[in-house]
Amino acid sequence: MTLQQLTYFRVAAELGSFNAAARALLCSQPAVSDQVRRLEGELGVSLFARTGRGLTLTAAGRTFLGHAERVTDAAADAERAVGRRSEQSRRLVTLGTFRNAPYYDIAELAARFCERHPDGRLTMRGQNSFDVARAVAEGTLEAGLVVLPVDDSLLDVRALFRDEVLYVSADPEQTRHPATLARVAAAPLILYDVSYGFDDPTRRQFAARAQESGVAIEPRLEVEHAETALQMVARGLGGTIVARAVLAGSPVPDTVSAVGFAEPFYDFFALVTRRGTRLSQGVAEVVALIDDWARATATRLQRGVPAGTPAGEP
Repeated sequence: MTLQQLTYFRVAAELGSFNAAARALLCSQPAVSDQVRRLEGELGVSLFARTGRGLTLTAAGRTFLGHAERVTDAAADAERAVGRRSEQSRRLVTLGTFRNAPYYDIAELAARFCERHPDGRLTMRGQNSFDVARAVAEGTLEAGLVVLPVDDSLLDVRALFRDEVLYVSADPEQTRHPATLARVAAAPLILYDVSYGFDDPTRRQFAARAQESGVAIEPRLEVEHAETALQMVARGLGGTIVARAVLAGSPVPDTVSAVGFAEPFYDFFALVTRRGTRLSQGVAEVVALIDDWARATATRLQRGVPAGTPAGEP
């Protein structure tokens, strides 16, 4: 049981709906309903009777409300006693990001946020795009930056930019000509994001292309991180696939070379939000900055400029 769950329950009870509570709390409706559902699960009782006209407290809910009010009031008194500002005034915002976001100048997005909102607080939760999309769909995140494809049955998807996926090897013969799926599959292959397997969007797209070509993908080595895969490539243990920006930002020796695919292969990046949900003010402010960041990132990718290079430098 958490203070957030008690707060969400109390506000929902006072306002009579999850939608109204979400607006008051500056968060999404699924986030409120999910926290209340978790609270009910821990207590083992239903706190609300869901009706077409809104929320009605059950007998257990009426009993529990008094306890929730005392705890949340005590927490507010404690915060005031030490001069802590409210969550709203601190403007804490959480955004989900794909795991390799540092290679795409995610620090620039943070800088834009800090410049626009000097008193704001931004948390960027870096995960595999599969988890980011699922968290947004479930309402535990309001918005996320992902690599496509993801399950978009509950999501609105806004395309942002793309980056070419390359084949990387320490064997110059493997990169002398554009890569083909047959040649890549025939050589020792190293793949990363092993915890997600072919739920990872890049691996999923790679597998789909191989399947369409009648090629079986059987990696020799599987690891968690792209950086580890590149270290193994440098040791001559096999080849891997990696987006151009990740390769450009990784310390690899000159013995490693890369080539595009004969049929170009791209990672497509997008912003996802939960369909039909109004964003809280803080998240909406971050989303408003994303388009400019994405355009700047796309320009850098087109020019081949590494992430972190100051604007205006070659």
